[in-house]
Amino acid sequence: MSLLRMFGLCSAVFFALISAQAGADSSSHAAEAERFLKLAKADRLTVPVYAQVQQMFAQRFAETQAPESKKASLERYQSKADAELDKAIGWDKLKPELVAIYTSEFSERELEKLNEFYESALGKKMLAKLPELNARSAQLTQSKLEGAVPQVNKLLADMTAELDTQKKP
Repeated sequence: MSLLRMFGLCSAVFFALISAQAGADSSSHAAEAERFLKLAKADRLTVPVYAQVQQMFAQRFAETQAPESKKASLERYQSKADAELDKAIGWDKLKPELVAIYTSEFSERELEKLNEFYESALGKKMLAKLPELNARSAQLTQSKLEGAVPQVNKLLADMTAELDTQKKP
């Protein structure tokens, strides 16, 4: 075998090994992101959307004062709405993009550390309490904001009045 041919073969093997390692690194990175998403119960992110759509259909059904005998029609439309939501935001649609988001923001090692934390007792407690903490935080912010709304609306009205007077010759 000629030296040039041997070099070409070795180069091809070397690049194949590098490519395989990069693919393995990429797939293990994605696996860590998937592990994190599973721990965070990200597949449940859209549950409130589905529930809200179901409620909209039920409310419209009630508003039309449809007889109970037409409930099968409501359920049929709710199923169709779920199918449309599945096409748009089903877990099989979101997961690859969420994995891409997390792998772009966190290294594989960072995801490993996050996963270790969220698998710990404290991490599990954090995941369990996070929705309640977020809701309470939003409620607190909303209640504090209510005091500022009248003043902000007055400032908006004052600015509008000032700008309107400046338009007039």
